[in-house]
Amino acid sequence: MEASCKIDRRTLVRSILVGTAFCFGDSVSSVRAQAGNDGSVLKGHVIYRERMALPSSAVVEVKLVDVSRADASSATIAKQKIEEVTGSPIPFELRFKSSLIQSGHSYALQARISVGDKLLFISGSRHPVLNGEPGNTDILVEKVGGGPQTQEKPTGKWLAEDILGGGVIDRMKSVLEIGSDGAVQGNGGCNRFTGHARIDGNSIIFAPLASTNMACTPAAMDQERKFHMALAATQRFNMLLSERKLLLLDAHAIVVLRLAKV
Repeated sequence: MEASCKIDRRTLVRSILVGTAFCFGDSVSSVRAQAGNDGSVLKGHVIYRERMALPSSAVVEVKLVDVSRADASSATIAKQKIEEVTGSPIPFELRFKSSLIQSGHSYALQARISVGDKLLFISGSRHPVLNGEPGNTDILVEKVGGGPQTQEKPTGKWLAEDILGGGVIDRMKSVLEIGSDGAVQGNGGCNRFTGHARIDGNSIIFAPLASTNMACTPAAMDQERKFHMALAATQRFNMLLSERKLLLLDAHAIVVLRLAKV
């Protein structure tokens, strides 16, 4: 039996860890722990603003990830692929072991909608969950730019907002600037770099970058290292035109770098 209740972060984490059932009042989004089998269920909806139906072959993918580690990409706790969807809102249900949720860690939802290899929508901002905020399991996805022939070019100056799913350090700027001829320059957070990117449609490959070799604080050097790792892993890009965001994706269509137009 499920009961309506108000909970804070500590209660939320404790409830998951002990397998106690709970919910967020009358919200259509809820987190429910199934007692007795060390299993929990995170429920919500994937939502997009556009008034449009999805192609019959569209696939929705939702993930619950641990974004606590600043020195590595996010670890997937649970994921679900949903097919035969028609339009927004799209309900999802992520099942995972309660023992995987650790007190003091940070968790987030990621979502995307694609047709084959073509990405249609993606969550452009970090969406924290399991943090004591009720009704926060509905995740908004943004429409990406056009296809390879109509994709807007990623030229201009961009500021990193998220690197490898681990966020960025406040007041530390990792900047990427891409010229119309593919020339690349910027600052990883400590050292300046220059180089070149090959752009074809929505494919983008960064050649090895030349960088200065200054020593900075360990935190700055760590963010810079991850920034360069993300650039090296990049295979394609997508634009969130309404949000003025640039998403760089790896060979598995995972967002490794999210940047905002400066």
